[in-house]
Amino acid sequence: MMLVKIHKSYRTTVAICDSDLLEKNFEQEDREIKITKNFFGGEEKTPEEVKKIMLDYSAEDATFNLVGKETINLALKIELVKKEGITTIQNIPLALVLL
Repeated sequence: MMLVKIHKSYRTTVAICDSDLLEKNFEQEDREIKITKNFFGGEEKTPEEVKKIMLDYSAEDATFNLVGKETINLALKIELVKKEGITTIQNIPLALVLL
């Protein structure tokens, strides 16, 4: 399962993370990511629901903040992100997608 939170401002940002990563922090050398409830703590969704959200919002030129193996694998399958656009912090994959 994954968590999805939609942030609406001048441009929509879609924050998606693997459910088990919420409220965890990851650090490696000079990089750090905090998976906070405020940013990522949205509704829990199935992979099929998340896929639809990714496809719908990519058509609207949204920005995506993606964290976690399940989330990144789904984004790769639908070609929202490419392998070279993925980085890791403590073996946790993440990607920022600007369309």
